[in-house]
Amino acid sequence: MSHDPLTRTTEPLPAARYLPVRPDPAPAHLALTGVGAADPAPADPTTTDLPPVDLEVPEGAALVAPFEFRALADPGEGQRWSTWSSVVKGARGPQPRPSWVITSQAAIDTELGVLKTGKEADVFLIERAVPGSAEQTAVLAAKRYRDREHRNFHRDAGYLEGRSVRRSRDQRAMQGRTRYGMQVLAGQWAMAEFGALCHLWSLGVPVPYPVQVDGTEILMEFIGSDRVAAPRLAQVRAEPAELAGYFDQIANAMRAMAANGQAHGDLSAYNLLVDQGRVVLIDLPQVVDVVSNPNGMDYLQRDCRNVCTWFNSHGHRCDPEELFGELVGLAFSQY
Repeated sequence: MSHDPLTRTTEPLPAARYLPVRPDPAPAHLALTGVGAADPAPADPTTTDLPPVDLEVPEGAALVAPFEFRALADPGEGQRWSTWSSVVKGARGPQPRPSWVITSQAAIDTELGVLKTGKEADVFLIERAVPGSAEQTAVLAAKRYRDREHRNFHRDAGYLEGRSVRRSRDQRAMQGRTRYGMQVLAGQWAMAEFGALCHLWSLGVPVPYPVQVDGTEILMEFIGSDRVAAPRLAQVRAEPAELAGYFDQIANAMRAMAANGQAHGDLSAYNLLVDQGRVVLIDLPQVVDVVSNPNGMDYLQRDCRNVCTWFNSHGHRCDPEELFGELVGLAFSQY
């Protein structure tokens, strides 16, 4: 359906998702947001940066349109509309956002397969792309915390020390492991990991960029290339010089976290990715405050032991107690 940009129509538009496009040819004096504006038309008069809209015009209502509406095809099997615009305030990644983050409402999320399964969550490969636009395409990792009937929060108690829940009903339900409480836990773990990723990314710690969180699903930067995930440190065979470089990167990340009073809480060679020589920390829902959490120092010391044990077994000498002592000093230097 096409409308002259200067005519009024009473023909109703069906409820759907529409992409605004300029008529061809478009009057040069018309702006995309109205008639008679001073802004010139874009170089390509058939395209616009305006987002698509969910439009429903009641029968009999008048519509003045300085552009056309082109209905977008519904997502197919294994697809959905991008959830970027539907998440709540505070559920999107920190600024400045990387250029590859797709914010268009015309984007479609396509599920490409499973990257990893775990006791608490599964990670899927997702492509977010605007149909017909090669430039607006990004591959993401979607971490989905499992529903209450298929998950095992076997480590909750120690990690949640020092964290507060605003509603007392939620706190009681979590402690009693009721069905509702397990739902609250799922959302709390997702929000905890998203918050940790946002904070650490802003500090410059090597973690995946957190794109958004929606309920129990976190969309984040995919670490790898050509849709193949980067290997875990435990899978890497490296020369001595490379091992030394990996250890320095990990120790620096631990120092940055300790200086902000934090420890990963479950750090090992299995949740460190090596992407073309760069080490990236993953699996961060259990990040602990080493001061407010009574178990914080124990977790920090265990992180040091896990990391140093792996490196020592592969020929790079390091002292876990020396690293631990350094990190404790950094953690308390802020007070």
